[in-house]
Amino acid sequence: MEQPCILIVDDDRDIVEAICRILKKENFCIKRAYDGLEAVEQLMLGGIHLILLDIMMPNMDGLAATMKIREKRNIPIIILSAKTEETDKVLGLSLGADDYVTKPFSPAELIARVHSQLRRYMSLGDYEAASRQGNIVIGGLRLNPEIKKIMVDGQYVKLTAKEFKILELLMQHPGRVYSSEEIYERVWQEEAYCVENTIMVHIRRIREKIEINPKEPKYLKVVWGIGYKIESIINYEHN
Repeated sequence: MEQPCILIVDDDRDIVEAICRILKKENFCIKRAYDGLEAVEQLMLGGIHLILLDIMMPNMDGLAATMKIREKRNIPIIILSAKTEETDKVLGLSLGADDYVTKPFSPAELIARVHSQLRRYMSLGDYEAASRQGNIVIGGLRLNPEIKKIMVDGQYVKLTAKEFKILELLMQHPGRVYSSEEIYERVWQEEAYCVENTIMVHIRRIREKIEINPKEPKYLKVVWGIGYKIESIINYEHN
């Protein structure tokens, strides 16, 4: 596995350098940006595996940058901010951030959160799927992980962000059965507790959008007592 590269984005250069010193001790590759616009430009050059992103910045703030990044990439984003209001945290996460750390933070906490997000991204399939840079095709389903679009029999279908992430997870690992708890923890990135109904509702809505007959699904199957899976016929189309 290649050495992970982290993009640190903050208009306070002293904070950027302090974080650099913390992460270099973990042997990470480091890149720097000082506003959201520069961060998006850096990301498009490639080679970045995780972003630490401040909220309050000139030119393009962290929330706007998060939305822009999520249009193209599923890379982990950890928001860093001095703001402690619950609404800011909820807004950041709802726009697509994966985690949120409030300044000031301890080096140990920051390192732990970075390792956790990188482990999910690089070891549990997301990075491997993204690195293919192509569509995942299963029968009439065609999912593009980069632009976050799904086509069913040649027609684009609109999914919510959570629905897309669930379908993406299952299509990345066709044939593998995921429990409701696994799906919830991978998609919501929270500890799962009594989540069966939540996942069941999302699965039903996905079926209504991708299946010709949702009651007799061709793609998205339930394995009773265990979880859910996508049937395992798969082909990757490279760009």
